[in-house]
Amino acid sequence: MSHESYRKLLSGRNGGLGAMLLRFFLAVAAIGYRLAIELRNFLYSKGWLKAHKVNAIVFSIGNITAGGTGKTPLVIWLCNEINQKSKIKNQKYACAILTRGYKATQNSKLKTQNYGDEPAILTESCPHAKIVINPDRVAGAVEAVNKFGAKVLIMDDGFQHRRLARDLDIVTIDATLPFGYGKLLPAGLLREPVTVLKRAHAAIITRCNQTTEAKLAEIEKMLPQINPNIIIARSIHAAMYTKSTENKKISLEELKDKKIFAFCGIGNPDAFLETIRGLGCRLAGSKIYDDHHHYTGNDIADIYKQARRLEADLILTTQKDWSKLPIENRKSKIDITFAYLAIELKFTSGEERLRALIENTLADKISSK
Repeated sequence: MSHESYRKLLSGRNGGLGAMLLRFFLAVAAIGYRLAIELRNFLYSKGWLKAHKVNAIVFSIGNITAGGTGKTPLVIWLCNEINQKSKIKNQKYACAILTRGYKATQNSKLKTQNYGDEPAILTESCPHAKIVINPDRVAGAVEAVNKFGAKVLIMDDGFQHRRLARDLDIVTIDATLPFGYGKLLPAGLLREPVTVLKRAHAAIITRCNQTTEAKLAEIEKMLPQINPNIIIARSIHAAMYTKSTENKKISLEELKDKKIFAFCGIGNPDAFLETIRGLGCRLAGSKIYDDHHHYTGNDIADIYKQARRLEADLILTTQKDWSKLPIENRKSKIDITFAYLAIELKFTSGEERLRALIENTLADKISSK
């Protein structure tokens, strides 16, 4: 079952007796998942499972739902924020990003690594930081500190990885689907019960421009009920520009009224398509793949075929998907421009409180060393 079909099933958009029975079995499976999660969290809360500390400041960026909630743009923002603070204060906050490197592969003969999607974007967007790829976050942290001399670690997708102790937990909550249909995996998209947000220091609500003020207010009302001390900020994924196969930037103004064929393989494809519509483009068609899809030459040929049939002016994808395309398959084979949409996290409220929280964490830990 594709990710898109799975979401339709969970949301109830798929009707019929078969879908109802499948949702029932998923709900039964979710009971076992809940018991395992709650047991694990209980063991950590009692100290029977230990969180390992390293000689560095550790920031964790994570979420409580499966799928794309905007963690990577926040990691980039935080890394650049820390780098900027180190320049201003003339202190060495040497920063490293810890990532599991989903589907990353190693070529032992060529001694090269295919980073996959998120790590490739992090490498490009944070040139001043060391990217450490290791599913074992503790081992990755030790490597970052001992081998690279990192003083600040940013753990990407770290909220559930409790083996590594952290100084600050920041979670992202997608405003378009904040709590994963209200059910735990596999019956919903929640990775943990919403009550675990009591562990978080800050919550960043993402894609706030793609929902209503009433829904945002509802989220902001719920969070302090779980965690009265949590800092809340709102943000959007702001489109900045597009970049074509020839490494040429195309302004957003130039995209208006163009016929776009879009494709992506991300956790929340609807948000990407909605962003395109918000640019004043005409969405001629789209092709949705599973999250973390690795593209083949046949995929690209099929995309071009559909775009030509629909008489599209431009084929557009995400930067995450672009990073997974072999270079030879990024080149235009027909008279349709092929490009990706660059996105940047922009705060609409709560940024100063978040900056102060980060500043205090850095100051307290640096001064105590």
